Amino acid sequence: MEKFDFKKKFGQNFLKDANLLSQIVEKAGVTAEDVVVEIGAGKGALTEVLSKNAKKVYSFEIDSELFEFLGEKFNNTNVQMIFKDVMKVTDDELNEMVGGKFKLVANLPYYVTSPIITRFLQNENMESLTVMVQEEVADRIVASPKTKDYGVLTVICQIFGEPKKAIRVNRKMFYPVPNVDSAVVRIDKKEALVEDFSKFISFVKQAFSMRRKKLSTNLETSKLKKGEIEKLLLENGFSEMTRAEELSIEDFKKLYNLFSGKM
Repeated sequence: MEKFDFKKKFGQNFLKDANLLSQIVEKAGVTAEDVVVEIGAGKGALTEVLSKNAKKVYSFEIDSELFEFLGEKFNNTNVQMIFKDVMKVTDDELNEMVGGKFKLVANLPYYVTSPIITRFLQNENMESLTVMVQEEVADRIVASPKTKDYGVLTVICQIFGEPKKAIRVNRKMFYPVPNVDSAVVRIDKKEALVEDFSKFISFVKQAFSMRRKKLSTNLETSKLKKGEIEKLLLENGFSEMTRAEELSIEDFKKLYNLFSGKM
């Protein structure tokens, strides 16, 4: 592929370090028994390493200019290229395509990071998620309570498991060179143990809606007044001054179960 026009709308920054690509696959724990879903094949550099280690790779790519190149590159291999926007493929369609458990591996552009992570963590067939993201996003994913990075994305990720920052990636390892460094994060998925995850996400977003405000202010609705919220907090071992950023993941589960039927 002699010439390729990089597209800002797709957030295209391709990796060029063979050792780093191998490290990503190693950190993802991909073995010959695994089926992998890759999002954003790009020019197929990571795809090729995945194909050498996995049983099967289902790789999604949205850029039509790469169709012919990737189709030829992975013809007659264990890679199935899917030229679609993965966010427009339903979980039922994906699960039928893949046929069982899978590991997700992806180099995600900033604009789709949260939607893709949130969506795939809910897929019952996904065993683990290993993604390269901007380092500031990685810091949010692995953050601890009472820190500036702790927020909605943190809780969404950590309700499903304990994320680990596996590799820090210097921006110079990409082409074209982006403005920020990146990091690889892995989440081994566990059961979230909340009844309705979409409602849980809404609850978490409301709890963080005004970061510097008390939880009782953020959770107040026409059905649930501030005084009642403060009373319930005190009765369940919390302070009426509690803010969302102070809550652990277990606290969020406890409070969601406490308030979800009242809001």
